Amino acid sequence: MKICDVTQFYSPLSGGVKRYLHEKIVYLERAGPDCEHVLVVPGAKTEMHSSSLHTRTYEIASPLISRRTRYRALLNLRALQDVIQRERPDIIECADPYQLGWKSLHIGHSLGIPVIAFYHSHFAETHLRGSERFIGSRPAALCRTAARAYVRRFYNRFARTLVPSQALAELLAQWGVRNAVTCHLGVNTKIFCAEPNDRDTTRSALLIPDDAFLLLYVGRLAAEKNTRTLGTAFEQLARNDARFHLLVVGDGGERKTVRELQAKTRRVTWIQYCSDAAQLAQYYRAADLFVHPGTEETFGLVALESQACGTPVVGIRGSYMDENIQHNQSFWAAMNSAPDLAKAIEHAASLDLKRVGRAAAAKVAEGYAWSRVFERLFCIYRDVCTEYRETR
Repeated sequence: MKICDVTQFYSPLSGGVKRYLHEKIVYLERAGPDCEHVLVVPGAKTEMHSSSLHTRTYEIASPLISRRTRYRALLNLRALQDVIQRERPDIIECADPYQLGWKSLHIGHSLGIPVIAFYHSHFAETHLRGSERFIGSRPAALCRTAARAYVRRFYNRFARTLVPSQALAELLAQWGVRNAVTCHLGVNTKIFCAEPNDRDTTRSALLIPDDAFLLLYVGRLAAEKNTRTLGTAFEQLARNDARFHLLVVGDGGERKTVRELQAKTRRVTWIQYCSDAAQLAQYYRAADLFVHPGTEETFGLVALESQACGTPVVGIRGSYMDENIQHNQSFWAAMNSAPDLAKAIEHAASLDLKRVGRAAAAKVAEGYAWSRVFERLFCIYRDVCTEYRETR
């Protein structure tokens, strides 16, 4: 079987989609010679290189959207068509809800190749959240209705729509998406694990006091990630309790929030990016508590990685990430506000987090290994290809 992945959500620095694709490449290395993999992503220039024995990566020259995050907009749709015509995959998986998605559908139809989608980003809600205060309630409601209609019209054209959470799959079904199937993401449990106990050495290297209560945030610094709420909550915590220290791993448009926190509190350590998974696992293990302020996550891969490393998570209840939290969420914030998040963190700090973390790590190791994820995914691939052949 030859699989072609097409995505725009790809940065050479980091990101959940990049992690998913990298782990798929690793899985295919072990799958044997019967599997081929083609990956099409935006890049600085157009070139092809072998990422592994079974994977060829085509980078298509694309303009930068952000110099910090290195995300690019893949606009050369003719180049995409040329790659797929040359490779003739058995199935195309597209992770873009815009021009790449439509073009992938067109190419698949013209070449007789089934196309599936992966709903990595809940864009229909994320980009409209908070718009009401700027444009008014009625225009905002009309925009939401139009966005949901677009989701329904677009995703029903695919053979399947893969969704990383059951609750989100059910929501899309309510919107009229008829082909949504749940396909959880996973964790590399050999790297993201509770051992070794390198907490003290990691903190020492970062000049973080051993007795600090270390909070960790990993991800883009962006409005849709709710990082301002985290910043305000930490400022409140730092005023009231000298124990708290915040480690931020990531960069983005909201970097000013981190700089201001550093200046105000002197208790913020900022690492702009970390492309080494083993190093990232050390940061997870060094923390007492992982803080995830986002409310629009489709899965929350970083929260799962943190739990795999034995570090519990605190956040704001009600996102699609909730079903992937492997410990009690009673101490989580009920409201999306900085005071509520600060109280939740204070409550969590009073718990036996080491015990909570050990139990969560065991559950993640048992149920979220990437091998399980890809076994299910490849069953879906085979079903789609079989159905497509039978209906042609």
